[in-house]
Amino acid sequence: MIHYYLKLEMTTPNKTPPGVDSKQLERTGTIREIGSQAVWSLSSCKPGFGVDQLRDDNLETYWQSDGSQPHLVNIQFRRKTTVKGLCIYADYKSDESYTPSKISVRVGNNFHNLQEIRQLELVEPSGWIHVPLTAHKKPIRTFMIQIAVLANHQNGRDTHMRQIKVYTPVEESSIGKFPRCTTIDFMMHRFIR
Repeated sequence: MIHYYLKLEMTTPNKTPPGVDSKQLERTGTIREIGSQAVWSLSSCKPGFGVDQLRDDNLETYWQSDGSQPHLVNIQFRRKTTVKGLCIYADYKSDESYTPSKISVRVGNNFHNLQEIRQLELVEPSGWIHVPLTAHKKPIRTFMIQIAVLANHQNGRDTHMRQIKVYTPVEESSIGKFPRCTTIDFMMHRFIR
């Protein structure tokens, strides 16, 4: 079985190790991206640097906050949704003091009952950061995810996040078990199945 996240203990004193590309995760056939099913909102943003840039699949664009910390990304689903993990793209070389150094991930039914389930310390991240969202080794079910940037490198005030992806596990077929097919040709036609 392919693990799609990095263990937080693997963080070295000098750098946060880069994770696997988010597109490679989807090609395994065990997860799929569900961010388009959610309503996204931000605590603040500079004009032209908002949700659209955070979700446009372009690593050159980014969300830039414009206010006091913590900077928040709110992801709300219309129904209770199974979520296995998040991927956040950060690039210290490009963003320097705008790069998050401490992130809190919270889940709940709404803004009033969010509970922190992960806190990450990032050291000069460059690439995809994989955040597993599990409880007792099972994916969580939630209406809302909130990502809070608590601190930036070099005590920066505003933050940059280049992309965020939200993943759910792919359910096995109830008709019969099909083998996992991961060739590019097969993946292009997988929805016909």
